[in-house]
Amino acid sequence: MKAMLLFPPHWEPMMPHLALPSLTAYLRSHGVEVIQRDINIEVFDRVLSRGHLTVLLRQLRRKRRLMGRKGQGTPLMRARVQAMDWALERGWEIAADVDWAKEIIRSERFFEPELSLRAFFTLTEGLRLASVPFFPSALHLTGYDSAYPPDSSQAILSAVQDRDLNLFRALFERTILPQIRRERPDLVGISLTSAHQVIAGFTLASLIKEAGVRAHITLGGKMITCWRDLLPHREGLWKLFDSAILFEGEVALLRLIEALERGEDLASVPNLIYRDGPRIRVNALKPPEPADALPIPDFEGLPLDRYLAPLRVLPVAASRGCYWGRCAFCNVGYGESLHFSERRAERVAEEMMALAEAYNARHFFFADEALSPRMLKFLSVQLIEAGADFNWTCCARFEPGISAELLRQMRRAGCRMVLYGLESGSQRVLDWMDKGIRIETARRILKEGAEAGIWNHAFIFFGFPGETEEEAWETVRFFNANRGIIHSACTGTFLLERYAGVADEAAGYGVSRLISRPERDLAYYYDYEVSSGVSSARAEEIEDQFLESLPDKPFLQFYFHDIYRFLYASRFRDLEPLPTMLGEGSPD
Repeated sequence: MKAMLLFPPHWEPMMPHLALPSLTAYLRSHGVEVIQRDINIEVFDRVLSRGHLTVLLRQLRRKRRLMGRKGQGTPLMRARVQAMDWALERGWEIAADVDWAKEIIRSERFFEPELSLRAFFTLTEGLRLASVPFFPSALHLTGYDSAYPPDSSQAILSAVQDRDLNLFRALFERTILPQIRRERPDLVGISLTSAHQVIAGFTLASLIKEAGVRAHITLGGKMITCWRDLLPHREGLWKLFDSAILFEGEVALLRLIEALERGEDLASVPNLIYRDGPRIRVNALKPPEPADALPIPDFEGLPLDRYLAPLRVLPVAASRGCYWGRCAFCNVGYGESLHFSERRAERVAEEMMALAEAYNARHFFFADEALSPRMLKFLSVQLIEAGADFNWTCCARFEPGISAELLRQMRRAGCRMVLYGLESGSQRVLDWMDKGIRIETARRILKEGAEAGIWNHAFIFFGFPGETEEEAWETVRFFNANRGIIHSACTGTFLLERYAGVADEAAGYGVSRLISRPERDLAYYYDYEVSSGVSSARAEEIEDQFLESLPDKPFLQFYFHDIYRFLYASRFRDLEPLPTMLGEGSPD
């Protein structure tokens, strides 16, 4: 039986996602023929090309001439015309430079600041240009803004048929669908990890059905798990696909393939929601497989040279789930299981060395929610003893067990950047959200990490329910007081996500009202009102004021994405000062 696994846009195009390589490895280890396709990077590579953009501009020029001044009355039409006029004025220059820009971003010349900044802006404008025919839908490096909300089943059904506003439909028809028909898979699996993938993912499923491809279509990923109690009741969507897999997918997908191959009933397939005639059935869940029992991810078949990064970075995982798993603002990955399973450090090190040899990779990005202090310690020992010459980055918590000695050991083992969830500078707010960290511990680890030569990246957000104005500014003061030991940061405002602790116990967190909109019948986060503390609107104002207070980064491309920050941090030699939020620097 032949399985085809597809990863649709949008996901950040700087490295492959771990979902497909993990599933592919498991299926291939059991003798299943698998074709894996990262449609996401294929789309980015195609739309960011001189050929594609030149054809687009010619079509826009003809369309604009036919429009004249007609139809320019509504605000939407005026905005669309302005977008077209911008495209026809600037687009030819962008199209001429876009292939050059990709070459720069994919090469060591990315680290030449002025040159790569120009290339970076060419790519961002290239995506803007590629989106103009589908205005107001827009594809960006960091997301896809759809004209149709991805949390509405009716909107999804409309979007998949809309050639005018859906950027992906015609593109998939021309490029992806013929290849799927030629391969004639027995099963097509589509992974939906992010809300930004929903429109493209369902569009793929719809086109496969319309084309009469005789394949079972199954959906999986974090978004599907997040919708596990909603999908069985959204009958209209089920004409686009046949089944959906919840939580970890390796065993369930293999059992589904085996049942289809034997012509058996699907009732025995764990973690499965499936269409059985007019009924939608929901099967029982099975415990997740131990993380150590899973094979090394298999990246064979993915176009590793086409990702938009100067060096090859591969994702790895030392665990599944979150070992803390109690933060009230978090749903542990769009409703994924709270089960935590950690691998043995020697297995992780062996996997990194095997991937390095198989795919000529020296840079690794840990996809874990957070590496435990135990894993950080023993993984570092394993890598040092093996003489591994790797650079790696991970997320971690401000745990007392992360000592200055451990940080120095991590740096010797190749750790170049650690991403920390600080969230707030107020101890009361941290305790209120059950973050389980102390401000003084965070300050110490940031200081000792910087001294060890590790790039400190901090996540903070404003507006957790019940946070006062004074506590929000406490976060700003903490950040400002420690700018000299923080190298980069990501800010945001609180989002009340489905399955998060705040959503499950809203009243207990001072949420006076969850605002439900019937048309958003697949809502993955909620609008809300609070009985005390800053409102969501005020939180956004405080964030804006904080961002305006930060020093400008003249070469912002190095700070734009986790992968770029990690690779930039990896350029600095031992004992060479890292640039901090106080000012800009560059490696010798």
